[in-house]
Amino acid sequence: MSDAVSTTLSPTPRSTVGRHRERGATDRAALYDVLDHGLVCHLALVRDGAPVVLPTGYGRIGDTLYVHGSSGARWLREGGVPVCATVTHLDGIVYARSAFHFSMNYRSAVAHGTARLVTAEPERTDALRAIVEHLAPGSWDYTRQPTRRELAATAVLALDLDEASVKIRTGPPADDPEDLSPEVWAGVVPLTSTLGTPRPDPHVPADAPIPPHVTTRTVSGNCP
Repeated sequence: MSDAVSTTLSPTPRSTVGRHRERGATDRAALYDVLDHGLVCHLALVRDGAPVVLPTGYGRIGDTLYVHGSSGARWLREGGVPVCATVTHLDGIVYARSAFHFSMNYRSAVAHGTARLVTAEPERTDALRAIVEHLAPGSWDYTRQPTRRELAATAVLALDLDEASVKIRTGPPADDPEDLSPEVWAGVVPLTSTLGTPRPDPHVPADAPIPPHVTTRTVSGNCP
C-alpha cells in the first residue's frame, strides 16, 4: 500500500505536536509507514455522553483509513461520528539515570476527523479487502468472498487522513549533565514483534501444505 508521491502533513490546531515538537514528523510518508506497519488501531469517540476507546483492525487506501464493525452498532450504522484514531509502535524501553527521564522509543500516528459510513460500491468492497489484506496479505483472493448476509452484517467506516500527526522518539535517555554518573546504568532495551510458526486448524489435513501467502508472511518473522 505504498504511495508513489509523498507530501507533507498540514497540521491543524488539534493535530499539531505540542510537547517535544522536535519528535514530530512532517512528511506524509512517515504517517503511511506507521499505519502500514501496525496491526491494531485504537478508535476513540464519545458514545452516550461518555468517552470510548475501541481497539480494532484497519486498512488504508491512499489517504483514507478504513475500519469495520457490526452493522448492529447504532453509531456505526449512522456514520458522521467525530473520532480520533491512533496507531502506536513501541520500539524500546529507555532506562535513564533519573526517574524523570525514563521513557520509551516509539512511533505513533494520530488522525482526527469525522468517520463516514461507506455504502457505495466498489469502495465498500475495496475497503473490506484492504482490511483483510492489511492483517493477512494474500488472503482476500485465497478465501471465500463475503456473502450478502455477511456484508449486511458488516458496517464500514472511512476516516480521511487530512488531519493527522506523527511523533517519533529514538535514541538513548536524555539525562541531565549532572546525572551522568558512571555508577548508574542507562540505555535502551529494544522491543520487537515477531510472527511465529503457523499452526493449522484441526480440520486441515495433516499433510496439507501451508499456502505460499502464509509462508511468505512468516518466513522472516517480521510483524507485519
